[in-house]
Amino acid sequence: MARKQGMDAAGAAGMVAFATLLAFNQVVIKVTNGGFGPVFGAGLRSLLALAVLGLWCVVMRRRLTGLRDTLGSGILLGSLFAFEFMCLFSSLDLTTVSRSSIIFYSMPVWLVLIAHFVLPGETLSPRRVLGLALAMGGVVLALFEPRSAAAGNLWGDALALLSALTWAAIALTLRLTPVSQAAPETQLFWQLSVSAVIMLACAPLFGPMLRAPDAVHLAGLGFQAIFVASLGFLFWLRLMTIYPASDIAAFSFLSPVLAVGMGWALLGEPVGPQFLFALALVA
Repeated sequence: MARKQGMDAAGAAGMVAFATLLAFNQVVIKVTNGGFGPVFGAGLRSLLALAVLGLWCVVMRRRLTGLRDTLGSGILLGSLFAFEFMCLFSSLDLTTVSRSSIIFYSMPVWLVLIAHFVLPGETLSPRRVLGLALAMGGVVLALFEPRSAAAGNLWGDALALLSALTWAAIALTLRLTPVSQAAPETQLFWQLSVSAVIMLACAPLFGPMLRAPDAVHLAGLGFQAIFVASLGFLFWLRLMTIYPASDIAAFSFLSPVLAVGMGWALLGEPVGPQFLFALALVA
């Protein structure tokens, strides 16, 4: 399918669904961390998702083509993926879903700013600048909301920011390196295979790998592996081949709004009036 110049109704609907999935995933990661060390859990997720990807390729009769041609950029992509989720899982182990999500989904700002200089046809228009300024103003306001700040953690917030910057780097890698020419299945193979090796090898350096996991933690791990890290990212990678990166990135601002609501409803996280006003700006 040819690349579109802007987002259409089908793409918007797909991105809203994906943003909802990612928002719920933040809660799932937080819960799953109760049974597994963050880095070990992230590594297991990549390993299980790799198995799901293999099954998907068999059922859908898809081949992992272009592996030799994308070796260098594929390893780079997988390494970035590993660092992103080492940071994100650790962030959610330290701070609240609300704060981590708002910082993590500042990714569109970094991506759009960089894309303005390095990606053809993705210049910043006055409308985009205004929208991003409002959204980032909401992010800053939310982070300084007293009840949220009291429940947060500075190191967790910093790790969420590192994760956001790495996510932006992944999106650029998918547009500017030879791996951009590969099929979504090949792109995801590199991310999952390389990240599984890196994170599982590093996991013992980050404390106990098991924290008395039970059924809910195993279910959370399975949900992430099947619906997020494999099928969900296949969907996102497909959209990246069709729509402008900045348009896709902008829809990511829906996820923190939804994640804050889920954190409040499912985990009892504090949400004050200032926080709600901040989310209105983000929306």
